[in-house]
Amino acid sequence: MSDGLAYDAVERDGVLRVTRPDTEWLSTGWNGGRRVADHAYNVSVPDGWSRTDLEAYVDERLERASFEQAGTDAGGPALLTGVDIGDARGARRGPVTAYATAGISNPAALPMEPTGDAASDHGRRERGQGRGTVNVILGTTRSLAPGALANLIAVTAEAKAATLLAAAGVPGTTTDAVVVGHDPTGTPADFSGSATEVGAAARACVREAVRASLRAHYAESDVTLPDTVADAAYGVSTDGRAAVFQPALESTPDTDRDSAE
Repeated sequence: MSDGLAYDAVERDGVLRVTRPDTEWLSTGWNGGRRVADHAYNVSVPDGWSRTDLEAYVDERLERASFEQAGTDAGGPALLTGVDIGDARGARRGPVTAYATAGISNPAALPMEPTGDAASDHGRRERGQGRGTVNVILGTTRSLAPGALANLIAVTAEAKAATLLAAAGVPGTTTDAVVVGHDPTGTPADFSGSATEVGAAARACVREAVRASLRAHYAESDVTLPDTVADAAYGVSTDGRAAVFQPALESTPDTDRDSAE
C-alpha cells in the first residue's frame, strides 16, 4: 500500500474519524485490544454525559455522523472524550501520523515524595472525571512486528506524559487512552523504540499534536488550564506508598552440584 494515503481524518458531528484501509489497530480504550479495520474514532461526549451502554452509544454517534462503518464489532476502535472534537489537532512526520484531543480538568499526579496514604487516592477519585482526557490516535505506514506494535503504545504514552509534564506539571489524566495502528502490507519494521525511525517520529508527532490541542482547548476558549492538581475540578494524586522488596534469589541445581564438589 502507498505511504501517500497516510492516516487522513475528518471531523463530523463531534466525531473524529481516522482512516487507512486494512489497518491493524491496538487500543487501550473501551472495547480495546487488536482488530483490523479501515477506521478509528474519537467521540466527544457532552456535559453531564452518564451513559453506560457504551457500544450502543458509540453506534448511535457514528450513525448520527453518517459514518458508514457504524458498529464497534465490525468497525474500528473508538475512544471517548470530554474535549470538543473541534480542539483535535494532528501532526505528521515521516511514516507516522498522530491525532490528539487534550484537556486536563482531571489531572493525575504522581509525586515522587508522597505524603498521604492509599485511602486519600480513592477519596479524590470519587469526585468525578470532568471534561478532561488526553486521547491519542497514532498510525504508521510501516508494518510492525507484534511486539513493536505493542511497544508503540508505550512510546506514545511516554511522549504524551513528557509533553503534559512540560505543559501542566502532570503526566496524564485519569481517563487517558491510546490507539496505535500499522499497515500490515507496509515496509517491515521489527522495532519501534525511541531510537528507531517509527519511534522517533511517533514521539515528535505526539508532542506536537498534544501541545496544539492544548492550545486550542485552553488558549482559544474560556476554559482555564489548572495550575496545580489541587486547583483542578477532578484532580487525583497518588499519595500512597507501595512496599519495596527484593525478589528471592534461588540457586539452580547445577550451581548446587558445583558447590558440593
